[in-house]
Amino acid sequence: MFKFGKKSKERLATCHPDLQKVFNEVIKFVDCSVLEGHRGKERQNKFFREGKSKVKFPDGRHNASPSNAVDITPYPVDWDDRERQTLFAGFVLGIAQGMGIKLRWGGCWKNDFNPKTNNFDDFPHFELRK
Repeated sequence: MFKFGKKSKERLATCHPDLQKVFNEVIKFVDCSVLEGHRGKERQNKFFREGKSKVKFPDGRHNASPSNAVDITPYPVDWDDRERQTLFAGFVLGIAQGMGIKLRWGGCWKNDFNPKTNNFDDFPHFELRK
C-alpha cells in the first residue's frame, strides 16, 4: 500500500471532499503525486498565457475553493509515457465510478472513451463533472 507524501497531502487538502475520497482510495493501489489542487489568480492566468490552460481566472475548475479539479500523476513522473497516464486515468475513473463520483479526465474531455479525439491533452487533470 502506498501513501501520499507531505506535499501531495497538502495539495489534495485544497480539493473538494469527493476528489479527496477518490484519490485517498487510489493511493492505496497506485503510487502517485498530487501536482496541484487549488490554483490562484496569478498562476491560472500565467498558465492561460502559456497555453497550458484554456481559461482565465476565475473560470478554471482549479479556481474554486475547495478546488473542483486536481492534477495528479503516477509516480515516478514520466511526461512522455502516455500509455501509463491513460492506464492510470482508467483506474482513477473506475474507482470514482464505483464510489458514485463523476469525474472528467483531461485526456478525454468528451468522456467518449476515445482519447484520440482530444484536442487539448492535460493528462494529469481530473475534475468533478458538473
